[in-house]
Amino acid sequence: MVALQDPDVLRQELSACERAVWDALVRGDADADAALLCHSFLGVYSSGFADRADHRAQLHHGPTVEAYDLTELQARALGAGHGLLSYRASFQRTGRQSPEVMFVSSIWQRRGAGWINIFSQDTPALPETRDGIQRASSEPTPN
Repeated sequence: MVALQDPDVLRQELSACERAVWDALVRGDADADAALLCHSFLGVYSSGFADRADHRAQLHHGPTVEAYDLTELQARALGAGHGLLSYRASFQRTGRQSPEVMFVSSIWQRRGAGWINIFSQDTPALPETRDGIQRASSEPTPN
């Protein structure tokens, strides 16, 4: 039986890989972005499904993100050679006035001495109310 990777080491390694993807978005570096994604990459976004070429194409006109912050990082081993990184991303898109927040889950596969992203899903965060609690639109807001 193959031992699973230490959770703290896994979180550190996958966090560095995930930040490399975000850094490519900040620099507008399509080649660096594509190098981090598996040829069969699948992204699931509010706009639908995306493959590696779609993810790379978003950088055709340059950077798409001005700044970002990744918090609440959690890693889980999904068996030998695979890991899941989930986190909260706060970011500012290029040319937009308001920052955005979403929750992301990415699955990474060990390749040689490194990792490659095989799947990612983004979930937009609910807006915060005046009491600082996030609620679905159907939930009542306290008076």
